[in-house]
Amino acid sequence: MPELLIGCGSNREKILKVQGRPQEWTDLTTLDFNADHKPTVVWDLEKLPYPFADEQFDEIHAYEVLEHTGTQGDWMFFFAQWSEFWRMLKPGGYFCGSCPLPTSVWAWADPSHKRIIAPETLTFLDQAEYTKQVGKTALSDFRFCYQGDFQRMGTKTAGETFFFVLQAVKPSRITVPRGAV
Repeated sequence: MPELLIGCGSNREKILKVQGRPQEWTDLTTLDFNADHKPTVVWDLEKLPYPFADEQFDEIHAYEVLEHTGTQGDWMFFFAQWSEFWRMLKPGGYFCGSCPLPTSVWAWADPSHKRIIAPETLTFLDQAEYTKQVGKTALSDFRFCYQGDFQRMGTKTAGETFFFVLQAVKPSRITVPRGAV
């Protein structure tokens, strides 16, 4: 079962574990931009596309790394990056991540942090939410540039950290009204 740990640094611990899946790594690929950490792949996460095949991984893990990529308000990079994660995951694959909560002193105090991934941000990755909310709430419609699809499987907060598990829905449940694209 191939897994990818992005922004691994020198830590190889599997922090989030999905029920019914192996609790330890079985076929781990690591990625980091710093070769000193000896990752399997040296790569800058801001350089798209990522050097992996379509539907290569059963799980992608990103612990305390997403806030170091993109820029707050850069919706084009945000959706391009999440489209890459969706592309690399097998149907039903999992994305497991953690980020500082927006209320954490470290969310913006760390000089290398560039954006916030709040619990509400995940709404924009779920195509079913667009169908439920566009035209009824203030949710912006990004279906013209984002066709990936993730279902939220679980979230929790602990201290100043937000943990989440998303499942790749393939094929995507995207529905776009006629004439919208």
